[in-house]
Amino acid sequence: MEEGAAESPPAAEKKGAEEEEEDDFGYRLFPDRNKKPQSFLVRSLFTFHNKCQLMLRMTLETNPYARLLLEALKQSGCTVFNDRHFSCENCDGCVSGGFDSATSQIVLCQNNIRQQSHMNRVVTHELIHAFDHCRAHVDWFKNVKHLACSEIRAANLSGDCTLMNEIARFKFGLKGHHQTCVRDRAIRSILAVRKVSKETAEKAVDEVFDACFNDLEPFGRIPHSKADAKRAYRDFQNRDRYHANL
Repeated sequence: MEEGAAESPPAAEKKGAEEEEEDDFGYRLFPDRNKKPQSFLVRSLFTFHNKCQLMLRMTLETNPYARLLLEALKQSGCTVFNDRHFSCENCDGCVSGGFDSATSQIVLCQNNIRQQSHMNRVVTHELIHAFDHCRAHVDWFKNVKHLACSEIRAANLSGDCTLMNEIARFKFGLKGHHQTCVRDRAIRSILAVRKVSKETAEKAVDEVFDACFNDLEPFGRIPHSKADAKRAYRDFQNRDRYHANL
């Protein structure tokens, strides 16, 4: 989740009107999810769709964070296809992107993502959710601890909390600041998509923080920069070659 943005929820099962009013799982932030898709011509002429698609392609082809996650997903049996698993859509003004578990689709907010570096972070963040969805039985809807764990991992491993990003947010800290950033952003994401109290979100994050913060798969390290991500990608490839020779 980017600063001032809410993480998209996984899609919910159909519920009664009363239940939907109580908790819409954040779908109010993603109005295009329930609309009939526009024609290619309309999307091209009147939206940021083309720019979003071009930036997405650049991320998937060149960004080491994304390339590692795509390979890890493939090896876990969840191959990602650009035209099937990514959707550029208009969203609420405070949202950057999200993962819809019902469709296994990553939503990219084309009206809010304007720079390539922002696209890189959003795609990486959401691919971490997709990886968690692929490898584990995540109960996105009923178990707030599961959601908290994936949000912790996404904030920790996506580059959301790099020093430069925190400086850009005018947030400074010394010892332990990375952990503080991860915790705060995980709590913000939960509050954006679940109608729970701040105390409930904080408790969920605190109860799973140590285990989920130290779960570094598939990177094997916290990639604080593109250089770190490149090394992690190289190590991941070499690890697979080693196992293949056993």
